[in-house]
Amino acid sequence: FCFRKGKTPRRPAPKKPSNNQKDPVGVYCRVRPLGTEDEECCVEVISSTTIQLHAPDGLKANRNGEFKETQYSFKKVFGIKTTQRELFEEVSKPLVEDLIHCKNGLLFTYGVTGSGKTFTMTGSPGQGGLLPRSLGMIFNSIGPFQAKRFVFKPDDKNGMEIQNQVDALLERQKRDSQQSVPKTPSSRQRVDPEFADMISPEDSCKAEGVDEDSSYSVFVSYIEIYNNYIYDLLEEAPFDPIKPKWNGAGTPLRNNTEFIPPQSKILREDQNHNMYVAGCTEVEVKSTEEAFEVFWRGQKKRRIANTQLNRESSRSHSVFIIKLAQAPLDADGDNVLQDKNQVNVSQLCLVDLAGSERTSRTRAEGSRLREAGNINQSLMTLRTCIEVLRENQMCGTNKMVPYRDSKVTHLFKNYFDGEGKVRMVVCVNPKADDYEETMLVMRFAEMTQEVEVARPVDRPICGFAAGRRQRNQERGALSQLLQSLPSLPPCEISDPADDHTFPRVIECLEKRLKVRQMLTEEYNKAANMLKSMLQELDGKLVSKENFIHEQRGKLGEKDKMIQNQKNEIDRLEKKSKMLEYKIDILQKTTNIYEEDKRALQHELESREQRLHRELSEKKRMETRLQGMVSDEKLRWQKECTGPPVRPLHRRSHSAGAERWVDHKPPTNVELDTVMQPTVPNAIKVTAPSEKALSKCDKYMLTHQEVASDGEIQTKLIKGEVFKTRGGGQAVQFTDIETLKQETPVAPSRKRRSSETGPNQEEHRDGDWSDVETRCSVAVEMRAGSNLGPGYQHHGYPKRRKP
Repeated sequence: FCFRKGKTPRRPAPKKPSNNQKDPVGVYCRVRPLGTEDEECCVEVISSTTIQLHAPDGLKANRNGEFKETQYSFKKVFGIKTTQRELFEEVSKPLVEDLIHCKNGLLFTYGVTGSGKTFTMTGSPGQGGLLPRSLGMIFNSIGPFQAKRFVFKPDDKNGMEIQNQVDALLERQKRDSQQSVPKTPSSRQRVDPEFADMISPEDSCKAEGVDEDSSYSVFVSYIEIYNNYIYDLLEEAPFDPIKPKWNGAGTPLRNNTEFIPPQSKILREDQNHNMYVAGCTEVEVKSTEEAFEVFWRGQKKRRIANTQLNRESSRSHSVFIIKLAQAPLDADGDNVLQDKNQVNVSQLCLVDLAGSERTSRTRAEGSRLREAGNINQSLMTLRTCIEVLRENQMCGTNKMVPYRDSKVTHLFKNYFDGEGKVRMVVCVNPKADDYEETMLVMRFAEMTQEVEVARPVDRPICGFAAGRRQRNQERGALSQLLQSLPSLPPCEISDPADDHTFPRVIECLEKRLKVRQMLTEEYNKAANMLKSMLQELDGKLVSKENFIHEQRGKLGEKDKMIQNQKNEIDRLEKKSKMLEYKIDILQKTTNIYEEDKRALQHELESREQRLHRELSEKKRMETRLQGMVSDEKLRWQKECTGPPVRPLHRRSHSAGAERWVDHKPPTNVELDTVMQPTVPNAIKVTAPSEKALSKCDKYMLTHQEVASDGEIQTKLIKGEVFKTRGGGQAVQFTDIETLKQETPVAPSRKRRSSETGPNQEEHRDGDWSDVETRCSVAVEMRAGSNLGPGYQHHGYPKRRKP
């Protein structure tokens, strides 16, 4: 058997109230001034929400060689003349108000190295940044309502516990008695002059709507993320006077006072599935000066270095967490309610991200190169998470957001999942050298604005009546007033003649009566005032009820209207679906017609090409025939202009009698017209049959005429046999040859001029004169056609293949 170790079941997440309202991430832009006036600038503020980037000289942004200008929009743009107070009023003040009203917030600065992120967050002497101004606003708002120290105590699990007054007093005494543990600075002590100018109480503002019936305590913690490890900047290095400290090489240190690097912390998840840094130091502070002094103590431990681009470049991401714990007072309004479930803890994270940088510009080496790589990797992970969130929201996908790839994104995943507002301040250095890095920052900021975060839900309020703290204060004032009344003198009378006791008693009672009358008058005034207030509230309540009734009536009408609109929308949707179905059918029909049209067009084009070829062939043949006709006419004209032709004597082979005919010159190239003499009662010669032609590949016609002087003319018409399309045979004549014999011996004997040598003058059959006329015209003779009188045909058998 195989036993498997069971896994611990995951604790189900608490049901959160659903809230469909979402707000986009608020992205602001701040432009720092140039270092020198003659330095080239690549950023221009066009309006309060838009900036424009210009490509610097020598950098072509596109292939055409033109400068490309791009514009980017933000929620608000702060120019070089913007003060720290104006920036705080617009960006950080709403987050502080939400913090006091039990809502979380995240504010981080983003930009390239040297763009002014640390100045925006921390500030400089005389110009406090967002962090000290936020602390000042918090303590100005809750100062009179703060609980005593150790009433609220962290439970090391991202929660708060409530102690009674006795336990809190013992904790305070224990803390004061431990001399080895450094005390947190007191607000009564003199402020460190190193950062005293960063805190200006006169510039601090106050939040409205603070619950006076609650008690508050502020806890701060300060961490840094260096090379993707989390370190506590407020942690005190442990001191052991007996055991020596050892360095990395295995040898003891010279003294125990040397700096020992703190241990890295880990991230954990609390019972509400919120991420927190386990074992992080949380210091309770009671004033702005005390809180900022704690911050300054951790700021000195933060890792910074000198690079080519920034003299004090942050080499880590710093996170300053302000945690506000508040709980309602009890029914008497004297002490904090001893119920842990009534404690509300909200926090505001102020993050100063390290700047992205290129090692080619900073020339970083060794550890600096490793730091730059880890910084860029964490910023790239943040960009990837934002891209996935944007894609999930815009495309409806459900891709996993890679929060765990970096400690920065893993720590703040709850904010992007709807646990508070998210604000980002993009710091821009307008110098031309940072143009390419600034463009990448602008693209990331533009993409971040498209991410929406669920609006935090208001937390439930305690069910006690309001004004408990004020009533408790009034009771204390009344008890003090009663204690201030004159005490009664001794009333014992031992002597009947005592005339002093009664007057003293009467005088004391009269004083008490006056005080009572005064208190009665004040009470009546307060009662009348309360009565008038109640009457006024009753009138307002009645008017509110009437208004609610009217609004309910209007709401009913709106519901009916909405229902009618829903019905109309359903009808239109059905109609739209029907039209879409028809459109699909028409689209399919159109596609079929288009295919048929393309096929027909293709066939038409092929036929047009074939017709064009036939027409061109016809024109070519016409041109060729016209040339042949013109040549034949010229030849016949030459023959006709010679001596007159006497009647020819033709011997008919069939009748054996001699007949005389008048020979007329032919006027056409057609065979029947050119070669047919007008001989009466002439015998017509018929062309051979297809069977006879199929055995021949060449064919020749002979035509012989005898003149009156005995001259014999013999015409040899030569041709070739070919097959027709219908499967028959036809003859195409290509050559005409004319032979003349002046003194023939026997008319039946004929010789071709080609059989006689060129120098032979006498022949056995008589003297021959060879006159040859050739023509390139093709005359076609079909099998079985009528050739006319005087023609004889001769077929040449096909040659056999060897």
